[in-house]
Amino acid sequence: MSTVPAEAEAEILAELRRLRARVPQLGGALAASVDGLVLAHDSAATEAESVAALTAAALGVAQRLSDCTGQGGFRELLVRGEDGYVATYAAGDAAVLTLIAEPRVNVGRLHLEARRSSLRIAELIDHSLGRRGPSPGPVPGAGPGTDQGS
Repeated sequence: MSTVPAEAEAEILAELRRLRARVPQLGGALAASVDGLVLAHDSAATEAESVAALTAAALGVAQRLSDCTGQGGFRELLVRGEDGYVATYAAGDAAVLTLIAEPRVNVGRLHLEARRSSLRIAELIDHSLGRRGPSPGPVPGAGPGTDQGS
């Protein structure tokens, strides 16, 4: 069901797994196209297709809300439920990163690590679609203490 080549899908999945290792309170991680197609997911408990479709719907509302209020283009959306968080981050123009987190997650750490991963996923997708030159390396400026657009 992925809309990226198998090699890119494997690299995106590896990035999702690295993210989950850096933020152990994540119960699931999903990269999806903005129209709701699963690119890669790392979760045993979540129905990836349903989450991707719901993410696309929420993204549409978030984009309109951000535009309507003059806050610029969509960057991220955080939903806090009784049993934890659902966070969605823009991964370039073509994709989003959606994370399912436990209620005890450090939200600041979640944002920091997710922003790094969403940049990496955007690079991987752009590279797989021929939008960039050589294979993507580390995310520039994503070292400790950097701000990724908060």
